Parts: sequence; C-alpha cells; structure tokens
Amino acid sequence: MTTPALLPLSGRRIPTLSPGAASFPHHRATLRLSEKFILLLILSAFITLCFGAFFFLPDNSKHKRFDFGLEDVLIPHIESEKEARHSSRQVIHGVGGHDEHRHREEEESLRDKIRADHERALQEAKEKLRKSKEELKAEIQTEKTKVAEDLKKKDGPKPLPPVSMPKLVGVNNGDPGDPDTKEKRDKIREMMKHAWDSYRQYGWGHNELKPIAKKGHSTNIFGNSQMGATIVDALDTLYIMGLHDEFKDGQEWIEQNLDFSVNAEVSVFEVNIRFIGGLLAAYYLSGQEVFKVKAVQLAEKLLPAFNTPTGIPWAMVNLKSGVGRNWGWASAGSSILAEFGTLHMEFVHLTYQTGNPAYYQKVMHIRKLLAKMDRPNGLYPNYLNPRTGRWGQHHTSVGGLGDSFYEYLLKAWLMSDKTDSEARKTYDDAIEAIERHLIRKSNGGLTFIGEWKNGHLERKMGHLTCFAGGMFALGADGSPDDKAGHYLQLGAEIAHTCHESYDRTVLKLGPEAFKFDSGLEAVAVRQNEKYYILRPEVIETYWYMWRFTHDPKYRQWGWEAVQAIDKYCRVSGGFSGVKDVYSSNPTYDDVQQSFFLAETLKYLYLLFSSDELLPLENWVFNTEAHPLPVLHLDGWQKQEAEVMSRVSFALFQQP
Repeated sequence: MTTPALLPLSGRRIPTLSPGAASFPHHRATLRLSEKFILLLILSAFITLCFGAFFFLPDNSKHKRFDFGLEDVLIPHIESEKEARHSSRQVIHGVGGHDEHRHREEEESLRDKIRADHERALQEAKEKLRKSKEELKAEIQTEKTKVAEDLKKKDGPKPLPPVSMPKLVGVNNGDPGDPDTKEKRDKIREMMKHAWDSYRQYGWGHNELKPIAKKGHSTNIFGNSQMGATIVDALDTLYIMGLHDEFKDGQEWIEQNLDFSVNAEVSVFEVNIRFIGGLLAAYYLSGQEVFKVKAVQLAEKLLPAFNTPTGIPWAMVNLKSGVGRNWGWASAGSSILAEFGTLHMEFVHLTYQTGNPAYYQKVMHIRKLLAKMDRPNGLYPNYLNPRTGRWGQHHTSVGGLGDSFYEYLLKAWLMSDKTDSEARKTYDDAIEAIERHLIRKSNGGLTFIGEWKNGHLERKMGHLTCFAGGMFALGADGSPDDKAGHYLQLGAEIAHTCHESYDRTVLKLGPEAFKFDSGLEAVAVRQNEKYYILRPEVIETYWYMWRFTHDPKYRQWGWEAVQAIDKYCRVSGGFSGVKDVYSSNPTYDDVQQSFFLAETLKYLYLLFSSDELLPLENWVFNTEAHPLPVLHLDGWQKQEAEVMSRVSFALFQQP
C-alpha cells in the first residue's frame, strides 16, 4: 500500500503520493497477423480485381470510362432519352459500324492498361517481400506520422483574437551598478547556466533531472508524461538573465514537442502554476505567440476538472479523457484549499488573452462559494469536499495545503491595478484571523506561524510558511486602519525567524519544518523534517523585504544562501537537495527540482539586481515566481473591466 508523503511540489507545496506508483503499459494483442501477411492479402485482392475486370469486361457501348490516375473504374453511363434517340439516328445513317470499331479499340487499350497495372503491382509486391520486417515497420511508421501531421494541420488550434499587450516595464538588464553586487549577481547567473546545461545534457525533455544519476526524473504530479516541466518553468528566468541562446533552445523544444493531447493524469494546481504561469510569463516577456497558444491549449484541457457538483475542481485531471479525481490521502475525498484557491491570476489572464469568460467565471465562482461558507474562528480549513461543498478536517495552515490561497487573494487585488476590492477585503479578513489564532512569539522572542489542528495550535512552522514574510510586506500598503507599518514589521520578524532556521544548521540551509517547544526553537526535531530540497520561500521573503526596505542584511542573508547551495548542493550533473542539513557529510536526494530554476535562482538574481528589473508596480509574481503584468485599466480595457464586473455581479446574485 502506498502511503502519503510530503513531496517537493512547486510553488506552495502539498503532500501527495510517493512518486513510485505503478503504471500499466499498453499491450498489443499477441494473435496479431504480421505486416508481410497483411500486405500479401491486400495485393492478392488487388490482383484478383484486375483479372476480374480483364475477363469479365462488359462489351457495351453504354459504359463510360473515368480515369482516376492509378486505376480505371467502369461505371454505368445513364444516357438521357434525348441522347438515346440521337444514338439510334446515328446507326440508321450508317455510322454504327464505325462506332463499334472505335469501342473495340478503346476496350483493347483498356485491357493493355490493366495488364500493365497488373505487372506493376506484381513488381511492387516482389519488392515489398524482399524488405525486412524492420524496413516495413519503418515505412508504416512514416506513413502514420505523415497522416498524423496532416490531421494536426487540418484540425489545428483556431487563431486567438488580437489583444492589446499590457504596458511592459523592466523586462531586462537591472544592472545593480555596484561592482561587488554585480559580481555576486554574475555568480548566480553562472549557477543558473550550470543547472540548465546539466538538464540540457542529461534530462532534456524530461520533467526534471537526477543530477547524480545524470538522467531524467519525474513525479506523479505530471502523470506518466514527459512534458519538459523544467524547460517551461525556467524560460522566464533565462530571459531576464539574458541567457537568450538557452531561451531559444527551450522555445524550439516547446514548438516541436510540447503536446497536451496525452493520456496522462496531472495535478491541476501544478500544471497551472508551472506550465500556464510559465508559458504566459514567457509570452509577455518575449512576445512570442507560441507560448500564449500553448498556454490556452493546456487551459482548455484543465476545464473538465471543474465539472463537479459544486464547481470546486478536482485535484487531478486526465488530459486526454477529462476525467478528474482527488488525492486518495486528502480528508474525506476533499479538494485542497491551496490548489483550487491558486488559479485566479492565471485564469484572469487567460480570459484577458482569449476573450473567453469561462476562465474568469470558474475562479469567481470559487470565490463566491467560499464567501457563503461558515469559517471556524474566521479561519479557512485546508479541505473542502467538491461533491457536498462542506469542509473536511478542520486543519488550517499558512504553510502546505493552505498557503498560496491567501497569497492569491492579495495578488488578485494587485493584478487588477488595486481595483478588485473584494479580493483585498477577503485577504484582510483572513490575515486578521491568522494573526489572532496562528501567529505567536517563542520564549526566545522569535515570531512564528503555527498550524491550527482540531481546536489547538501546533507550534511548528514549515519552510513553505516562510513565504508569508514577503506576503505581509507586499500587502502592507493598502492595509486597513493604517496598519502598513505593522505588517511590514511582521514581515521582517518572519524573515528573521526563517533566517534563524538556516543559521542554526550545520550547512546553513533551512530544514523542511522546525519547532518552537521543549526548549528548542527554529530547529527540526524529526529526521524526516531535516531535508532541504532547493526550496525558494525564505529567499523569496528576503527579496520582498529588500525591495521594500533596502536593508543590506537581506542581501547578506541571500549571499549566505548562495554560498551554502553552491558548496553543498552543487554536483557535476547539476544541483541536488540534501537529506540532513544538520550533518556535516549529508547525502543527496538526487533531484534537481524545476522550481529551483523557476524560483530559487530567479529570486536570488532579483535580490542582487536593481529595482528597475520587474518593478512591483507593474508585475505580480505567481506562486511559481512567474511574473505576470498588472492589468492597468485604461481606455477600452475599462470597458472590458465593466463587462467582467457585470459577470461577477451576476454570479454573486445566483442562488
């Protein structure tokens, strides 16, 4: 029996089944005829047809010959009554004998052609029989490929409507000016190139890389498919770092190989934040239409996941059949708050780019449903049953299972150019409840965010939860009751606590989770919480705190992380996670996560860049660190916003 395990999923991660789940290959029927025998049957039938036509050719002038190129087919020629009378008059006047002679010549010519076709068919059959089984298979495969390509061209995607590109600012350069800072930024760029080149050499086309074994790697969040997750996830990082040759290689792979019509069951959440988010970001940064087209193709494959009694999507969907289901380990067959609550940014941009309101309506329906539900202590439980619309186990977390739901409430407001006041109000109410029930100070003065489980607070904080320091800083401006200073300070306190979790290890890399009881603070206790898998959340918070305060300690802390990652995680085949950050001689987990390239290295590079690179007034980062532009509502876009507003109003008026 496969047991649940907390795997390194992307953005804000969730627990899922261990990646070794069995898959069942397709089997061919063992009683299948050989290709040669089939060819002989076809050729025999053709030869029989030829001889039949030769010996039983009717001698009748009322048949007309049609030439279709390779074969001559005789079909009855039904003459009109007028033509029949005309033919009779010709015979009476003595031309009938001439016609009979002409028809005999035509029939003889036809027989000669049939003989020639027969000889040619026999010759082709002999040539086929001389070929090996492998050559015949290759010919058949070539024909299949040609037919498939022809069908793809015929049934290809419809062109998307032209859409005005949002105002894009600061998509490259970001030179920090200071030589020392620039040298550190160049080091991070070199680490990105090492990670990418290793994947390019050993795992190209696979979802991720095993840098020790030097081969491809994947997990159950991508089903059994090779979708090139690292390529899509890394594109925007390559672009902003100026690695344009590498970016072009990734684009070419996507153009030629990225296909979503595969029989694979994937995580809706993961492919949304990594693939749709990554493709949209690559499109906005580069202007290459192929990325937008691919994002829309994938989004259409995700829509069947919303076909539930409540409209809350399933966790997984089969890209080919559209059948959805939830994780087997989730409470009472529930969907996960951080999964169905982390779709808004990408889906709003999909509606913006396609004009299809379905994407916007799906995410607004989720918001409407949640607004109607009772929340224990004002907190959102992590589990919601998509069939009944009822909460599952009362477990609330700002870490795994819950985290990016709160993040996307804030970012929905920011992405709307701060016009989505409903999202802002929902975020403020949720944070107020979190601060009241989950945020505490340890005996040593460290501020931490615990987890609420069935009425009591567990004094444990996950690495995933460390993103919240950056979220509090990002949401400080616009806070109610003049609390901007309070939330900026709260962000700084969370950043300090998470830095302590790094600083109190041997490797100076943070554990997966750490406790605040029994005299231990910011230290992992259980062995299965001591690993580091190249996660980005702590560095993400450093970057946001740097942008809002320019306190040099955040760059200092970021550089400590760079040095530790390069010293303990770098191997000849890329970068690997480590299993115990408290050991001076750790073992590797042999996985280079796609989010290491998408998030960790991107946030480090931005930390040592100027604020002009992807300014926060113009860009909002999704939970996989893919930048999407703020939709500034000017000109005709205001009219579109009014339409969206009316759609939203109508949805909220539904019973």
